Amino acid sequence: MNLSTTLTLAGAVFVLGVTPGPGVAAGVGRALVFGLGSALAFTFGMLVGDALLLLLAIFGLAAIAETMGELFTLVKIGGGLYLVWLGIKLWRLEPAPVGAEPQAGAGFWRTGLSGFALTLGNPKAIVFYAALLPTVIDVTRLDASDVALTVAVVTVILFLVMLGYCSLAARARWLFQSARAMRRLNRGAGTLMIGAGVAVATR
Repeated sequence: MNLSTTLTLAGAVFVLGVTPGPGVAAGVGRALVFGLGSALAFTFGMLVGDALLLLLAIFGLAAIAETMGELFTLVKIGGGLYLVWLGIKLWRLEPAPVGAEPQAGAGFWRTGLSGFALTLGNPKAIVFYAALLPTVIDVTRLDASDVALTVAVVTVILFLVMLGYCSLAARARWLFQSARAMRRLNRGAGTLMIGAGVAVATR
């Protein structure tokens, strides 16, 4: 894969990542309330899901994915409902005292699993890898090093985009210095998560 193709792929993935969608909304919501660490755990799960969808597209396993349609539907609905449940918990969460550390969230693996489920159920990601990616690179002519490079480009670009969104959100948390403002923040973040969950489960 030459430099021109690599840059084209990076640009396409950047557009995919920077366009607000359920993943960005959920990641920002986690960063606002639980801090950057929790948002990065969520992002890790999303990236694993993206890598899986990418490899399915590269190795022509779309047919297998289609035959597993019911399973993917269950994963999508389950992931969406989990995000809705997290959003409801945020609505009911008592605000932390001023200057306190971010609220304690779920563990790394549970948080990552929710990000993984969201990516597998995200129509934007599925359409990109299954339909648009082959227009950017010829997946039938990739050797092992090309596959590794493609996965690396996609993972790094999406990570940097999510890191930017989540870092800004985590810093914005400290703009809320009163219990009332923190309650509004919790509910706003909860609304983002509920919206992301509904978008994932219903598409």
